[in-house]
Amino acid sequence: MRHPPVTSPFSPVPGLPLVLLAHGSRDPRAAMSTEDLALAVAAARPGLDVRVAYLDHSWPSPAEVLTATGPAVVVPLLLTSAYHGRVDVPAALAGHPATQAPVIGPDPALIQALARGLRRDTCDSVLLIAAGTSDRASRAAITGVATALGRRLAVPAAAAFASGPGPRPEEAVAALPGRVGVASYFLAPGLLHDRASQAARAAGAVCVTPPLGAAPELVSLVLTRYAAAAVPALVAA
Repeated sequence: MRHPPVTSPFSPVPGLPLVLLAHGSRDPRAAMSTEDLALAVAAARPGLDVRVAYLDHSWPSPAEVLTATGPAVVVPLLLTSAYHGRVDVPAALAGHPATQAPVIGPDPALIQALARGLRRDTCDSVLLIAAGTSDRASRAAITGVATALGRRLAVPAAAAFASGPGPRPEEAVAALPGRVGVASYFLAPGLLHDRASQAARAAGAVCVTPPLGAAPELVSLVLTRYAAAAVPALVAA
């Protein structure tokens, strides 16, 4: 799929590397997707030192990266402010001169990326699939993303989850009217995305978009998060 060019008003902040902190996965496709995003961010802002770290399953760890970079801005590649964002990320950064930016989602900037593969003339309703979380507020936020996406496409919309509480994709597809298009609220491929997308297709969904990957909206959002955190960090220093 051809993406439009990335546009962002933000420039690199001298001396402050950007560390993309992903959750990590046993599925090697996830790390490959994160590395692709890092390359896209670096290409969008030449001169910016962009690194990747993982909370679990993959290498390198945040401690290893931050020991090498010194002061840096860490952008957590998380789509909700659930346990990982509130607890795991601060714990991973403790003791290091790092400034934590807000998590990536939910954010209105991602709606265009989610909508790109879904055309009004090919689907009558839309289902947003997500990994799942036990955090009620985060589930509500994901449902809010689904509502915004449905409003953008002017069709009925719902959210479903691959794990944890909440409706499963096959249940949600059956409850939605007409041809159901599925948007993937995932950053990278992996077991949970496979599970959710396969269940939706088996239930009759007409299409499933890929994970966000290195979508230009995501690249711009990473740079926005970086810039907003980097300037206060420099002032404080």
